[in-house]
Amino acid sequence: MGVNVRVGITGASGLVGRALVEALNERGDIAVCFVRPSSTSLTSTTVRWDPPRGLVDDGDLNRVGALDAVVNLSGAGIGDRRWSASRKSEILNSRIAATGLLVSVLGELSNGGGFLANASAIGWYGSRDDEVLDESSPHGDGFLADVCVKWELATLPLEAKGIGVAHLRSGVVLSSKGGALKKQLPLFRGGLGGCYGAGDQWMSVISLVDEIHALLWTIDHRLTGPVNVVAPQPITNKSFTHELARVLHRPAVFNLPKSVMKAVLGGEMAEELILVSQRVLPEKLLSSNFRFEHSDAQEALEWALKSKG
Repeated sequence: MGVNVRVGITGASGLVGRALVEALNERGDIAVCFVRPSSTSLTSTTVRWDPPRGLVDDGDLNRVGALDAVVNLSGAGIGDRRWSASRKSEILNSRIAATGLLVSVLGELSNGGGFLANASAIGWYGSRDDEVLDESSPHGDGFLADVCVKWELATLPLEAKGIGVAHLRSGVVLSSKGGALKKQLPLFRGGLGGCYGAGDQWMSVISLVDEIHALLWTIDHRLTGPVNVVAPQPITNKSFTHELARVLHRPAVFNLPKSVMKAVLGGEMAEELILVSQRVLPEKLLSSNFRFEHSDAQEALEWALKSKG
């Protein structure tokens, strides 16, 4: 897309959102952040919006000017608390409301916004044992698979108007600043780390820096449809545990039984977040000549811990 692009971002306060804003600024682009009406960080490049109420400040939209693309990262965290019925409803509805509002706004804008990179997740594929999965694979079963299917379908009205949409099916983003890795580090540094269950389930991970580069690549090259945002080499949980312990120079001899995880998290949440097996490949990124800085979990972990990324 060239230099000095204007990119709207929702979910800019999250781990990926913050890093994306920083990367856009570093390359001389303009990040236009969508913020809640109560936000105290209003600037000339912010847009107030309220997805649950279906509201966007038209004055802010006119003030910030044309948008070359929008990256939608908005949605309630899937691992923040146990999945009660109300929490599951919040996880789904927060994504559908935000996506639906953006679809409505972008479909009516006359000042840009001609491309939407909409967050999704490899949860689309469900748990698939050793099956190798790419963007052509069908969706799987389970709560998160259903969420992802509905999340992606919410963009159909925009696509029907000829506006490009990418569905960013991200894997586990590795960073010491947030996400799953940050939660694991205290245990592993204390020598209490270990694999989950048998440890033979597949993990599809990506370093935070590659996640951001892949998002920028997607909007710059207007990749459309599903885009698996994962490193090219998946890893089993047992091997991931070994590598994390190796990088930290700590033992990892403990094994957390399935029964314990299900008791703590609830059976459904444990099965879909911790024990899930997803062996996903980034075929669309690779076929578009995207180059990963960290092609496997070992490299991603070393980067995350040594660079404090």
